[in-house]
Amino acid sequence: MKLTERTRIRNHPERAVPEESIEILSQGLVAHLGFIQDQFPYVIPFTYRYNPIAPDSIYLHGSIRSRALKHLATGAPVCVTVTLTDGLVYSRKAMNHSVNYRSVTLFGSAREVTDEEEKFDLFDKMVQRYFPGRTVGRDYNPPPSPDLGITALVEVTIEEWNAKARRGPPTGPDDDKPSTLGSAGVIELREP
Repeated sequence: MKLTERTRIRNHPERAVPEESIEILSQGLVAHLGFIQDQFPYVIPFTYRYNPIAPDSIYLHGSIRSRALKHLATGAPVCVTVTLTDGLVYSRKAMNHSVNYRSVTLFGSAREVTDEEEKFDLFDKMVQRYFPGRTVGRDYNPPPSPDLGITALVEVTIEEWNAKARRGPPTGPDDDKPSTLGSAGVIELREP
């Protein structure tokens, strides 16, 4: 994927990890979609489908009444961010409290997916992504045509992206001095 001036990490550039973008998108559960409509910015959370084997697009779904998905279907430019929270970092100094995280920000444009077969296939893969092992026809009923008709699906073609990660302990001036007042450390939220 292309890194550009728009996706360059400016604050803590040493935390740029573009090589981790695919892994982060594959592990994330919620994508926050940013767009501008009628001169107002919006950020809306969505579940999504991402395929690391075909890493050039991400799929978002929701109601056909969704303002965001209607707007995306016009081909409007969008920004999508996925963040994984790995740990809560506490410090002896208030301003050095932080979060260990990995995130991807991507830019692209969208198209509406209207083909019923393609929608069914993508929705089935989305169910598999969030609920591994569930099988259509055994664990849940296949969606009838009317259900597919009231569900919007858009494919965002990824044009640019970058990833950023914060890892490690707190960085306060006394955090490595156990004899100093207070405490410092990391509360891990995932396996390292």
